[in-house]
Amino acid sequence: MSRFFSEKYIDLEPYVPGEQPRNQQYVKLNTNENPYPPLPEVTKAVEEASRKLYLYSDTECVDLRKALARRLEISPDELLMTNGSDEILNFAFMAFCDKHTPAYFADITYGFYPVFAAINRVPYETIPLRDDLTINIADYYHKAGTIFIANPNAPTAIALRAREIEEILKRNPYNVVIVDEAYVDFGAESCVPLIRKYDNLLVTQTFSKSRSMAGARLGMGIGNPELIRDLNTVKYSTNPYNVNSLTAAAGVASLKNDEYNRENSLKIMDTRDQYGRKLRELGFEMTESQANFFFARHPEIPGEELYLELKKRGVLIRHFNAERIKDYNRITIGTPEQMDRLVEEIKAILEDRK
Repeated sequence: MSRFFSEKYIDLEPYVPGEQPRNQQYVKLNTNENPYPPLPEVTKAVEEASRKLYLYSDTECVDLRKALARRLEISPDELLMTNGSDEILNFAFMAFCDKHTPAYFADITYGFYPVFAAINRVPYETIPLRDDLTINIADYYHKAGTIFIANPNAPTAIALRAREIEEILKRNPYNVVIVDEAYVDFGAESCVPLIRKYDNLLVTQTFSKSRSMAGARLGMGIGNPELIRDLNTVKYSTNPYNVNSLTAAAGVASLKNDEYNRENSLKIMDTRDQYGRKLRELGFEMTESQANFFFARHPEIPGEELYLELKKRGVLIRHFNAERIKDYNRITIGTPEQMDRLVEEIKAILEDRK
């Protein structure tokens, strides 16, 4: 770092995203991208919107919020659109946490939470998962700060039921509870229906996963209008034009035929079931996934070794070095053809170890 870098960030450890290779063709199963392209209408909408790039984007995302509100059966004033769901999560740390209001989240969860806490100078406490990597909801009762729960959790792929999260909400009436639903469309229960029952609930979602728009960067916060106003205060104080006009147009077009996205999600879930069985037949142990990825380990090969061996063979998966999960790898659910390649290479690696 330079000699000009502020001392307030001297110990900041940035979030490390998954590899995005440019020089070699891989079967890319490391960043939980959707293997299916968005609707052709999405591309067309982006092209049409590009003709007005000389104008600023709509700061309120009026058309997009109306379309999404209809889809979620809520009111537009219960929505805030953001530059990916990472932005709404950062807004939540800024709006609902401070030195008197710490953050609480699992010890094994989305790696951006501790980074957002650090960069916003928010004290935080990590709550250990059980040995089977599940959340004990009682550990989240009566906290003295803001709670963040990824549901389904990442990287474990395990989801809580909505009624379990409701128990956490009941026992934290004076704290905001943020439920990060980036992967909810792959079989988990959404907490969106609870936002009118609990004024302390903020749900975050994204177009990156189930709607095949990871490159567009479009996320959302869903909650009661007062929470949304709080978040808008932060937004308009940092980046009022946070959603560009091309992304907003793509979002509206995607929602016009959301059944297409739903069908792709069902295909991914079917592929998950089929190849989960195949990986178990090869000796893998894995969590019960309700996301578009597996969290798996093999008793005969360390997690990092498997990751490196697959990379040599042109297949990318995601490995984490944290002590509790170092034997695991996160494997995105790709197309059946991609998953066939994964299985073939794993078989070859296991055979070579005999």
